[in-house]
Amino acid sequence: MKNALSIDVEDWFCVHNLSNAIKREDWPKCEQRIQKSLTRILEILEEKKTRATFFVLGWIAQRHPQLVKMIDDQGHEIGTHGLSHTLLTRLTPEEFEEELRMSLDLLQEITGKKVIGHRAPSFTVTAKTMWTIEILAKHGLKYDSSVFPVSFHPDYGVPDAPLAPYKITEEVWEFPLSVVRLMGRNVPISGGGYFRILPYRFTRYGIKKANSQGRPVVFYLHPWEIDPDQPRVKLPAAKGFRHYHNLSKTEGRFRRLLGDFRFATIRETLNL
Repeated sequence: MKNALSIDVEDWFCVHNLSNAIKREDWPKCEQRIQKSLTRILEILEEKKTRATFFVLGWIAQRHPQLVKMIDDQGHEIGTHGLSHTLLTRLTPEEFEEELRMSLDLLQEITGKKVIGHRAPSFTVTAKTMWTIEILAKHGLKYDSSVFPVSFHPDYGVPDAPLAPYKITEEVWEFPLSVVRLMGRNVPISGGGYFRILPYRFTRYGIKKANSQGRPVVFYLHPWEIDPDQPRVKLPAAKGFRHYHNLSKTEGRFRRLLGDFRFATIRETLNL
């Protein structure tokens, strides 16, 4: 089965997990490492003959338009990851729409192509922020990939969401982040910290199980997750573990994943 591969294009300091240690106004002062890590991901994808959807943060596109152009030139899909990486739960509908408009204008000016896909920062399309879907449709987007069918996370989760891609409204598809049902619970198999912290064999088992049930999986990764040399910030133990654990192993696991499964862009997987 063809699964969907996605890359959330943000630098190491943009992560919500670090937001108490690095304020957004201090981002310009941080060492920007996105060019090296993103280029490495593009090299791996070219080597594996795989195309992915890149959800680009507007803040990154403003400063590195050449990276957006490089992604597009290599045949990958460009989606929007918003402008400032502010959680949707902290934005009003008006603020979200303005950030969305600005990010779409940036990306479409660089590539000359219509953007049809969206992923919210930290997957914060939740029961409280479902108003975002109507705004996405208003701006011509065809799909969202932000709903996480889990109940344990403090920032995101729609526990009763369908596990397979579905029409969340008449105009917009939702490709939920992938989970498998184990002992009555939804357990993530979709990438990021779950991919780094849990054994690789669990991710492989989960994707095989989802595919055997007729469900394509959407997998996500951040460029900073293949950069073990990134600056280290003093964090509470749990946050530090979540951000830094197994960074040195991610690239090898990612290569293995691309060898074990077939991947394509979200747009292609949904036949849009």
